Amino acid sequence: MKLTILDEPNLEFSAGARHVDPRHGITDYGPADATNTAVRTIRAGIVGTPAAVQGLRRWLDRCSSPIEAKDSRLGHLFVPFPGFEPSAGFRSSFDWDSRLERTIRERDLRQLQGLKAQDAVTAAVELYLAELAILDEEPGCDVVLIARPDELAERPTRETDPDAPWKKAPPAEPVEDFRALLKARAMRYRFPIQIIRRTTWDPGFKPVSGDKPRVQDEATRAWNLHTALYYKAGGVPWRLPRDASDLTSCYVGITFYRSGDSTTLETSVAQVFNQRGDGVIVRGAPAKVSRHDRQPHLSRDDAQKLLTDALGRYRSEHRTLPARVVLHKSSSYTTDEITGFRAAADACGIDIVELLWLPASDPVRLYRPADHPPLRGTMLSLDKSRHLLYTRGSVPFYSTYPGMYVPTPLPFRLVEAESSPEHLAEELLALTKMNWNQTQLDGKTPITLRTANRVGEILRHLEPHDRPQSRYAFYM
Repeated sequence: MKLTILDEPNLEFSAGARHVDPRHGITDYGPADATNTAVRTIRAGIVGTPAAVQGLRRWLDRCSSPIEAKDSRLGHLFVPFPGFEPSAGFRSSFDWDSRLERTIRERDLRQLQGLKAQDAVTAAVELYLAELAILDEEPGCDVVLIARPDELAERPTRETDPDAPWKKAPPAEPVEDFRALLKARAMRYRFPIQIIRRTTWDPGFKPVSGDKPRVQDEATRAWNLHTALYYKAGGVPWRLPRDASDLTSCYVGITFYRSGDSTTLETSVAQVFNQRGDGVIVRGAPAKVSRHDRQPHLSRDDAQKLLTDALGRYRSEHRTLPARVVLHKSSSYTTDEITGFRAAADACGIDIVELLWLPASDPVRLYRPADHPPLRGTMLSLDKSRHLLYTRGSVPFYSTYPGMYVPTPLPFRLVEAESSPEHLAEELLALTKMNWNQTQLDGKTPITLRTANRVGEILRHLEPHDRPQSRYAFYM
């Protein structure tokens, strides 16, 4: 066994400046694409009840000015929001237009309360889709904010394991998730949507259920929402730095999900382009669960086609192919899959292909003296192929552990690799920072698999003939 402590990876911001923390980097230097004039002004639409539209607009107007950080001794963890305006932070601002505000009557939403949970979700989605269709006819809308109905089923009663979404759910009355269903149906429109709960702009709101929601401090809420909106509008908040001597690399995440009727096992792929982190979505062929290891696998031909399609999307974006491809897969590799992936890489002239299996869990845990969990970046090598990486844990820059629960490590197995385990672990750690839905260093899963899992939740609602959007902004 071997224990290694990896340094916290840097991120790149405006003019090539670097910092380990997204919020400090944007505050000090500006976003990575600060010279991109297309996102200096963002035209955002809003859909919701009249009260929700007004409340959300008031809070977003407030966010144009600086917001103080939470009063805490942890000054690196709780960071002031610099304001969303041209001279600070993202160097961007909103351009509001009343034509891009669409209201839904409270009376129509109240009528949903007497329906069954599934019928209520479906009816609510149709109400919002009708307004999105009108917004789609308006020119220049970059992103649309959706004020989620206050009283609606929070999650499906038929849940899947987030670490293994291909597994069959326990029998129950299926109630579709409002978020996933709306995003799937709204994929026909040219703008991405951002679904927002009332507690984001009204932290004092208490749902009828009586459950007190856990709400972040105001500055953190502003950071997370504006980062997501900036990215969805076409901006690049930060990117991974790349040295001139590094090979151009492409990271591909492969995971599986069940179709909407649970009859077939589908494959979803999230491809991260270079260090920009732009994700392109590729939908794969149906998979089968092996009788030998009870995991989903692809045939040789389907594995080859999947990687060939992913590399084709890469070439369309960059006008060239990478020198190196790294596959992150949520199930083990069969001989047929390895052969198929190799054939796709060879046909495209890819020099280096590295295959990593990221299992859902591993029984091994590490402990530190006293009450602190292991440091983020702690890597335990059990043998040449089996490794554990703490992507969540105590963060020296924060002087604390930013999470709520006892962290578990991210296991990864080397199936075929040219790079050292330490280098591959450094990449995994860096890829956990490419999630533009949150800005603290507490993400467990690399963006490759996180994206693929989130994409699967939405793709399951599409018909086979539906063409999914290729940008990750439509799924996050």
